Amino acid sequence: MKHTIAAMVENKPGVLAKISGLFSARAFNIMSLTVGETEVHDVSRMTIVVKGDDKILEQVVKHLNKLPDVIKVIDFKNEEFIERDLMLVKVNASKASRSEIIEIASIFRANILDVSADTITLELTGRETKLEGVIRLLRPYGIKEMVRAGVVAMSRGRK
Repeated sequence: MKHTIAAMVENKPGVLAKISGLFSARAFNIMSLTVGETEVHDVSRMTIVVKGDDKILEQVVKHLNKLPDVIKVIDFKNEEFIERDLMLVKVNASKASRSEIIEIASIFRANILDVSADTITLELTGRETKLEGVIRLLRPYGIKEMVRAGVVAMSRGRK
C-alpha cells in the first residue's frame, strides 16, 4: 500500500540522512522524497511517499516522532489531502508531430518551456495518474529526457 507522510523538521544538516536511514533500516523503499522550506524560517517540510505494510509504517511514524529534530509528523492515511508532483519532459518534435504534441500539452494543461528545431520541453504538475497518462501519450514520439521533482502534499481544509 502507498503511504504519504509529511514531517516538519528542524532545518539543519544531517536531518535528511537520519530520516532516510530510518526508512531504509526497515526495508522501505522511498518512492518520492521532497524537502523544502516552510512559512517558518528554521523549519523544513519533508514529504515522503513509501509503499509498505500499515503496521510497519505505523512503527516508522512512531520512531519519526521520537527523533529530536522532528517537530511534527502527519500521516495522511486517514484524512483528505492534496498532492501534486512536478515533471519536466523533453520530447522529440519533428515539424510533422509538433502540433500533436502541443495539443497533448494543451489537454493536460502543460506549460511549454522550450522549443527547439527538434524538441519540445513541457512542464506538468498534478497527481501521479495525470503525469503517467501524459508519459503514455508522449512515449510514441520519443521522450529524450524526463525529471520528476516528487510529491508534495498538505491536508485539505482547516488542518
